[in-house]
Amino acid sequence: MDCPTGEHTRELLKAQAHVWNSVFNLTGMFLKCAVQLNIPDAIHKRGQPMTVSELVAALQIQPTKSGCVHRLMRVLVHSGFFEERRLEPSDQIGYALNHASELLVKDSPFNSAAMVLAMLDPRVMKAYDCLSAWFLNNDRTTFETAYGMKVWEYTAQDPKFNQLFNDAMASDSRLLATVVINECAGVFEGINSLVDVGGGTGLMAKAIADAFTLECTVFDLPHVVADLPGSNNMKYVGGDMFKGIPPADAIMLKMVLHDWNDEECIKILKQCKSAISSTKDKVGKVIIVETVMKNHDNAKDEKFMELELAVDIAMMMAHAPRERNEKEWAKLFFDAGFGGYKMYPVLGFRSLIEVYP
Repeated sequence: MDCPTGEHTRELLKAQAHVWNSVFNLTGMFLKCAVQLNIPDAIHKRGQPMTVSELVAALQIQPTKSGCVHRLMRVLVHSGFFEERRLEPSDQIGYALNHASELLVKDSPFNSAAMVLAMLDPRVMKAYDCLSAWFLNNDRTTFETAYGMKVWEYTAQDPKFNQLFNDAMASDSRLLATVVINECAGVFEGINSLVDVGGGTGLMAKAIADAFTLECTVFDLPHVVADLPGSNNMKYVGGDMFKGIPPADAIMLKMVLHDWNDEECIKILKQCKSAISSTKDKVGKVIIVETVMKNHDNAKDEKFMELELAVDIAMMMAHAPRERNEKEWAKLFFDAGFGGYKMYPVLGFRSLIEVYP
């Protein structure tokens, strides 16, 4: 190879920086560290920006590592998770919460800390480490390469991981439920009963049931809903969605179908179609919350695009399927025997989809 000169040299150095940035910019791990140290909670409790020395004292961090706390906060500020404030009259730098770090406060109604801890758990990271080996074997997913079993089988036998996963899904449901209730109320008009398939602990179903006075059933795997207490307008039922779904005016699937391949999705959707009650005066529906690739408010938003692509890889590794665009979703709906659908791109990088018989 000839010795690079001039513009070629600059391009090579730029390319090297791009490679190194991908290697060393482990933003998720830095964020996980902040969550585990309770940095967002400490700042929230103080109610004002905190200096490094105040964080060290409040969190019982070794004083000799004060400089390291500064470096951690510096990268998290740069990544958009905290803000720097110049404090008066000391002229010191204080660190304040912004919208992103407010989501990591434990008492926040939309706390996302559980998602950070679950998705960056060493048990999940092990599957990422098996990605190259997976490409060379016949396993369906990298999780199976790592553990010799499917994700759902693993969660069923590991109560701590099962709880971690359920907490992550519940944390996501809090914000989604609020937006769905406020922005998509019309979707629930005329509905008296709803089954939330794969609804986990039922957080989203309960919010919807209370907001619209519905009778709700959370339908999930037996080990997920075991011992969960119901209420006057909500109950838990364990079962297998491939074999049958309890009947209702509407069936809801939140982030369920992206776990399954096309053939499996069609089977699930057919079970949903059989479960929804349609009469002369009322037509049932399936309500789906999923990513629709390139269907958010701003198709050029790089952050949304990066997230869509990253989640697509995560689905490939954990379950083998993929995220889908509108054309691919439509084909699934029609192949399952449905007659039409409407999409509402109002959930950030995800959309709410109504599917009709």
